[in-house]
Amino acid sequence: MRGCGTALVTPFHQDGSIDEAALRNLVAWQIDSGIDFLIPCGTTGETPTLSHDEWLRVIDITIEVAAGRVPIVAGATSNSTNDAVEKAKEVAARPGVDAILTASPYYNKPTQEGQYRHFKAIAEAVGKPILLYNVPGRTGANIEPGTLARLAEVPNILGLKEASGNITQIAEVLNAVPEHFLVFSGDDAITLPVIALGGVGIISVASNEIPAEMAALTRAALNNDWATARSLHRKYLPLMQANFIESNPLPVKALLAMMGRIEESYRLPLLPMRRDTRSKLQKIATEVGLIAKPAAASPETAEFFVYENWLAGPHKIVLHRSTCGQCNHGKGRPAGHDANHAKWHGPYATLVEARQMAHDMQGVLIRSECKCI
Repeated sequence: MRGCGTALVTPFHQDGSIDEAALRNLVAWQIDSGIDFLIPCGTTGETPTLSHDEWLRVIDITIEVAAGRVPIVAGATSNSTNDAVEKAKEVAARPGVDAILTASPYYNKPTQEGQYRHFKAIAEAVGKPILLYNVPGRTGANIEPGTLARLAEVPNILGLKEASGNITQIAEVLNAVPEHFLVFSGDDAITLPVIALGGVGIISVASNEIPAEMAALTRAALNNDWATARSLHRKYLPLMQANFIESNPLPVKALLAMMGRIEESYRLPLLPMRRDTRSKLQKIATEVGLIAKPAAASPETAEFFVYENWLAGPHKIVLHRSTCGQCNHGKGRPAGHDANHAKWHGPYATLVEARQMAHDMQGVLIRSECKCI
């Protein structure tokens, strides 16, 4: 395994169920775009919110659509070593799973020896390669270079997804482990330096959105075509960074929805992006050509307002069209209202934007809509 692998999102319907059709289409598009391998049920897949059956279903769909065309690295993590072993054994028994990605035990904050024994127990329990995942920002536990050097000698441990973000540590890891131990960047933005230090690719979030481009960037770097690799990196670096302006996978799922590939739906405790960060993401996606620039509204085009009215009762919100003629709120426009009694927000070019504003305020306000909506 080398190159660019996609840490797949898990598409949901608005009712929270898995959108199997969208997942199938996403997997097919990834493979057609030249991605090198796929990782279902990692962090980006919102795996902690999946039931046991859903976890296996997502992996099975990925295997079915891939049909052997690319390797499948299935996510299987637990902060209980016994549970992690059982999950790894269950997924390893599935035909079509080529390797298993497993992260450090989270919340427990184990010692280096505890992590070593945890991963060793998993590797010894299964017959398929294990890819370790170091992401201390989420797990609270860092796998140090010395520990990785020991783990590299354990049979079945294939390599590491390194998402510490610490270039010095990554350099130390690559100096400490043998050549057969594969190190992948876990952060799109540092793919090139990791490969320059001896890494073999990236397990990518951005490739959900730009699979062909991330695959080309990684392939160019591995082939020492640094001019091409740098050109692609410079173009798409703002997008790579934008995927983390809020918690992953909020931005990537929001952008995939803007691209029409999935519905924008998450499971608690994740919530939709804030309006300000969504606007930044949309601007970057427009600049790199992933979505079309919104057409300028003509004078005849209806705009939308959010009307916050203290006189109507317990802090009430009403959504209006600017052309509204069905109520007593001044045709949905801010003119002629007492600032002590009401507040207008807008105008917004689309109803979606107006509803997002209302959504952002709904923690303290009751939301409703005028008959004009």
